[in-house]
Amino acid sequence: MTRRFLKLTRNAMRALNPGESINEQGINFRREPTRDGVFTVNIMVDRLRVHRVIGRESEGTTRQQAEDFIARARTDARRERLDLPEGRKTALGFREAAGRYIERLKEEDGKIIATKDRQLRQHLTPFFRDRPLSQVSGFEIERYKKVRCNAGAAVSTVNRELATLSHLFNKSLEWGWIKALPARIRRFQEDNARIVYLSKKQCHALEAAAAQDQNENVHAFVMVGLRTGMRHSEILAISRNDLDLDKRVIWIPKAKAGAREQPITGDLAIYLEERLKMLPTGCPWLFPSPGSKTGHVHTIRKAFRRSVIRAGLDPEQVTPHTLRHTAITHLVQAGVDLPTVKRISGHKTMIMVERYAHQSGAHIAEALDKLEDRYSASQTSKSAPKYGL
Repeated sequence: MTRRFLKLTRNAMRALNPGESINEQGINFRREPTRDGVFTVNIMVDRLRVHRVIGRESEGTTRQQAEDFIARARTDARRERLDLPEGRKTALGFREAAGRYIERLKEEDGKIIATKDRQLRQHLTPFFRDRPLSQVSGFEIERYKKVRCNAGAAVSTVNRELATLSHLFNKSLEWGWIKALPARIRRFQEDNARIVYLSKKQCHALEAAAAQDQNENVHAFVMVGLRTGMRHSEILAISRNDLDLDKRVIWIPKAKAGAREQPITGDLAIYLEERLKMLPTGCPWLFPSPGSKTGHVHTIRKAFRRSVIRAGLDPEQVTPHTLRHTAITHLVQAGVDLPTVKRISGHKTMIMVERYAHQSGAHIAEALDKLEDRYSASQTSKSAPKYGL
């Protein structure tokens, strides 16, 4: 049907003074200070706001081109509706998909749900908002990466968010919410060459500093982290029922690589036994938080940062995850074989564990010194045969 314009006419546009504009039926024409005119479109299509600059008068743009754009947008929307999964009248928006995704994961006993929920609520959903899930483009994903990096997010952090986005796409396809994956997600190349870990002296300094903090949870967090290599979220979610101090293990029901038993040291078992005595009677969590929906603490970064500074360490280098790096690195440096390290760390593959084995350090130099000593001993020994068999 032909549109009828009462305000946005040729004579009315010509009569505009610089800075004035006319808006009608989703089309806006503005006269700039240079006397050039600019056409823009601002409409709602399937609950999605579409705002585009169509072009300038000086470039030959006319009102008809703006009308054609609106017609194409609505035609594309109708075509999209015809291709929707059975039972849907409009395309599934990102916000709705994100909420349903988290609920489904809870029903399926998914992994790291709290982290995925936080990433979606704080970053992904505010960016993609109600855009149809099937229309999320590679260009928009690249723009998301740029926005997050400009906001100061680390490359590794953005990659974890992209992993959640990828999982949302794949599960949506599996559950029949979309008919095809909307876009390819390209993650950043991470520099994993260097692993930051604490020396024995720094470990002792951090433990002492954490014991002085006003947050009584942070000392227990440091103790568990340094003696197990467990992840930040895994530690804070420990419950009484997960502890078997006689067997010296902690049950982790929702570990990243699947449920597992975490071995612990003897001194940590003694420490945890004393901590449990200090908790309120009937308290089910090792790190309780009455104000939390789950009943336990979800982050300890602020108190940890204070402790790091108090210990004389760099808070930009030493994070809660550094405790995991430290525990695994010291296991490797102590000569523990890699399959055993993998069993303790809970890594899914040996490739991740081998990163720690490749780190240069005192244990590498010590090993080479032993090799040198063997050769030196062979040369100086008079009774040694000329060639060994």
